[in-house]
Amino acid sequence: MRTHGWSGATPADDAEAITRILDEARRVLDRTGGDISITDVARGLGVTRQTVYRYFPTAEALLVATAVAQVGPFLDLLAAHLDGISDPADAVVEGIAYTLEQISEERYLGMVLAQGRASAFSAGVTSDTALTFGRAILERFGVDWDEAGLSGAAFDELVEHMLRIVQSFVIDPGRPPRSGVELRNYLRTWVAPAVDRMRVPDRAS
Repeated sequence: MRTHGWSGATPADDAEAITRILDEARRVLDRTGGDISITDVARGLGVTRQTVYRYFPTAEALLVATAVAQVGPFLDLLAAHLDGISDPADAVVEGIAYTLEQISEERYLGMVLAQGRASAFSAGVTSDTALTFGRAILERFGVDWDEAGLSGAAFDELVEHMLRIVQSFVIDPGRPPRSGVELRNYLRTWVAPAVDRMRVPDRAS
């Protein structure tokens, strides 16, 4: 960890340095409305641009990390919304529908999922950033994935499948866009059976 700068308050370790960089990046985003530059973040922290680049090689990488770090409150809302839904297929259907419906309401969620520089999909739906975000969503569901037989590689494939569905609706929500009951019926028809087929046979009944 670089010790130069930091306005006289050097972070204790790299983890604290990253947290402070992300906090400053969020402040820059809130001030600019969505634009970010390494120069502005470095200036706010009292460090050189090279210090920030050590942790985030590009402004886009910093933008994605900042947006993803701010979706925690949404994940809490998602967990509360899905409370009581223990069936994997039902949970995935409602989780996708609720997430899509909240994009316009949750600023940082919109940045992560919508097309743009801060999108978790900017490096691809199977990028580490996208998959980490997808796992964070599924892990908030009130589902015992191991008990359902959806663990390991099966769980990872479910994460990928869910992200591909979300991405497709973000790119083209339909004409007219599906929402509410219509959206859930569509997902129940075409997504729920795929989830059920991935489950261990004697646990899908």
